[in-house]
Amino acid sequence: MSETTAPVAHAASAASLAPASATAGSRGRGARISLGALQIVLGLFFALASGLPKLFAVPAAVESFDKLGWGSTGMYIIGALELAGGVALLIPILSSVAAVALSALMVGAFIVNVTAIHGPYVATPLILILPLALIAWARRGHNAELVGLVRRRA
Repeated sequence: MSETTAPVAHAASAASLAPASATAGSRGRGARISLGALQIVLGLFFALASGLPKLFAVPAAVESFDKLGWGSTGMYIIGALELAGGVALLIPILSSVAAVALSALMVGAFIVNVTAIHGPYVATPLILILPLALIAWARRGHNAELVGLVRRRA
């Protein structure tokens, strides 16, 4: 008789755990979707709204870099880095590394804003570092895949 009651008790406990695990799974799915949406938004922002205007020498960007004394060379380098980082955020295996690289670029932008520009958008690079750090941390598992891929190619 204990053989028949054990599976029933086990089935009852498994049934009571199913809704909790389904809730956790849907919560995890929602987090993955939100993180993916964040990556897309930031990737498009860095590529289209920040990188391309510098690469196309939009007058506002040219003026900003001339004020800094960096000229067109600095503007094109920063624009290319932002475009590459934005595109890399959209590639799953590169997303963590791209987020770290863009965070480093934003640290530099913050320092330049504080020391040279003194403009109204001093905090913008710091605000962008927060979601980039979240992406870097959440996608850190891709780093091992990337290292393995690079080692196989070398």
